[in-house]
Amino acid sequence: MNDRVQKKRSGAPLPGAGVRGSATGRPIMALLDLLGRRWALRILWELREGHPETFRALQARMDELSPSILNTRMKELRAAQLVELSADGYALTPLGTRLLGLMLPLDQWAKGWAKALERTPRS
Repeated sequence: MNDRVQKKRSGAPLPGAGVRGSATGRPIMALLDLLGRRWALRILWELREGHPETFRALQARMDELSPSILNTRMKELRAAQLVELSADGYALTPLGTRLLGLMLPLDQWAKGWAKALERTPRS
């Protein structure tokens, strides 16, 4: 199945097809569109420990997330091959794990940024 058919079926932004804000089909634009969707980053972050989580367990961790939005995001993340579903629940794929590994330095940077802002008087 080609990327355009896969995207149409899942709604997920995928490389090779136009996405919100860009018609180029560039992989980085597809990734930024996917990660910019409400709750997508949080879902990936909740799966970072490496053990499968059930749909209900994920929903319980994210108080304000409706089941319909979680279901939509999981379909998109699965279509993008960042998350997989097994008998034990949802887990990151090797691609998803690699992506999260690239994001951990951003987490460290953000913590340092927050501390720097606390020390700096606001105008």
